[in-house]
Parts: sequence; C-alpha cells; structure tokens
Amino acid sequence: MRDTSQDSDPYILVLYYSRNGSTAKMATELAWGVESAGIPARLRTVPPVSADTEASLPPVPDSGAPYCHTDELRHCAGLLLGSPTRFGNMAAPLRHFLDQTGDMWLDGSLAGKPAAVFTSTGSLHGGQESTLISMMLPLLHHGMLIAGIPYSEAELMHTKTGGTPYGASHWSGTDGADLSDEEKSLCRALGARVGKLARQLGERK
Repeated sequence: MRDTSQDSDPYILVLYYSRNGSTAKMATELAWGVESAGIPARLRTVPPVSADTEASLPPVPDSGAPYCHTDELRHCAGLLLGSPTRFGNMAAPLRHFLDQTGDMWLDGSLAGKPAAVFTSTGSLHGGQESTLISMMLPLLHHGMLIAGIPYSEAELMHTKTGGTPYGASHWSGTDGADLSDEEKSLCRALGARVGKLARQLGERK
C-alpha cells in the first residue's frame, strides 16, 4: 500500500490496535481488499495506554503503521476498525482513541460513511462476535453504515478457523498462528466491500 498521508483524495482508514501482530496481519489483508476496489487504504494504529501518568510515547511507533490522528478519522471516506478481544470487548487503547471523537459525533463528520470491524482471538470461542459487535456500537452512534460479510462469500460457510457475518476474524491460537486461506479471503472481501460502498456513496454526492 502506498503512503497516502499527504493526499486529499478519498481513502479508507484501516485503524487497529495489535498487541502480538495478528490484528496487524488482518489489517494488511483488509487494506489489499480495499485497494482492489480502486480506493486507497490508509493503515493506522493507536498507542497503548498506561496507568503511569508520567509515561510518554514517541510521536511515531518504532515499526509498523503510524499512530492515527483524529483528523484522519474525520476525513476518511470509510473505516475498517480492528482490535484483539479483551474479555469479549475491544482493547482499551482503541476504546481510548474512540472516546476522543465526541466532536465528530457533534458535527456528524462520520455520518453516512461505511464502516466494518475485525478482530482476532487466542481461542476459537474467545469472544469474537461480542468484540465485533462492541466495536460497532460507537460507530452506530456516529451514524456510520455498518457492513458485514454476506454469506455469498463461500469461505464463510467453509472456514474452520475465523470468519463471521459480523466482520472478519482470526483464530490465532496460543502459538500465534498465521491467517488461514479462508481468513485472508474474508478479510480481502470485507475490505473490498467497504471500498466499493465508499466509492458508490461518493458518486451519489
């Protein structure tokens, strides 16, 4: 994916938090799907939170995607939001970032834009669906249009690892297993779906 940080053209923001790398792998697959639909993807992450009020972080991470600025969320044409599960909910760093978007809720910056969610878990029944739904809730409050994965995607019926109609998911296991072929395909399908929706909605304006 090319760097779109200086572009003013429409883009899909792929925003995620990843602790051990599995959610980041999903984000890359989703971004490829977005760009297959003819719209740039912008990969961004969020910093961890700390109970130490004196702690500070560098302005950019040592490796991987840059930290997201709230303006990048405000101006995106669509959003893919991802987090590992934490007791059936999204991780605190992503929740903290979303808690800073009250001004966007007030002015409706995200209303009418497409969005989808993705997650990874260490166990197959470790809260994938509840985590996906929990990530949808603030997006619904923002007025975003939530896209899932339709059962017309054949892999959704045959996957033996991750994959749900609520969004893309990955079962990493205790050893941090790589994404399965079905998981990769479903990630790309979801990315392409949000990209196509963003283009269609943009053409109607």
